[in-house]
Amino acid sequence: MKEGLYMNKREKTLRWSFFLTGLVILGLGITLTIKGQQLGIGPWDVLHVGLFQQFGLTVGTWAILVGALIIGLTVLMTKKPPRIGAILNMLLIGVFIDFFNWLIPEPQSIVGATAILLAGIIVSGYGVGIYVSANLGEGPRDTIMMMIVRKTGWNVSKVRRSIEIVALAIGWLLGGPVGIGTILIAFFTGTIVNLSLPQSQLALTKLLAKDTKPAAYHA
Repeated sequence: MKEGLYMNKREKTLRWSFFLTGLVILGLGITLTIKGQQLGIGPWDVLHVGLFQQFGLTVGTWAILVGALIIGLTVLMTKKPPRIGAILNMLLIGVFIDFFNWLIPEPQSIVGATAILLAGIIVSGYGVGIYVSANLGEGPRDTIMMMIVRKTGWNVSKVRRSIEIVALAIGWLLGGPVGIGTILIAFFTGTIVNLSLPQSQLALTKLLAKDTKPAAYHA
């Protein structure tokens, strides 16, 4: 009984570590792409920045508000309450975006903007893969993505691109910055997630299996 309880606590610790680490990495990646806005920003951030330009507040605040709306719509569609991970994602991503946006300086050249944008695509793609692998509840945007993936059997890249195109269109109408970087983010972030998610799931599975070995040995 004690060993089983111990292993449950260990598993929770690992899963929450993956979840929170992934969110920090995702927040950093999103901010990096925003800092490269000379080339255009990500589809969801086109929407958030467009709302910011039209109505004020901060980009991170709009990320939270849009996430809350999506969670509400998802609850109506699935008839299930949101998982705690989805709510934390909604709140923390906006906080991390505003924090890193304050911390990281603006690039001073097009070369710097290009480098920071490409880094942001890779970093945010891995952030998604790491936190989703914890299976504690995807964020609002990824909840819809994964729900469609499970229902249709389509791959993550295809579904993510389709959803982001819709967000991009709305953000563009609101005046959000669109450019070649927007296209790169829309098409390649999903590809990175398609790689990072199974990698992260495998890493977590190996860590969980390693944790169960001592208990099995002493049983």
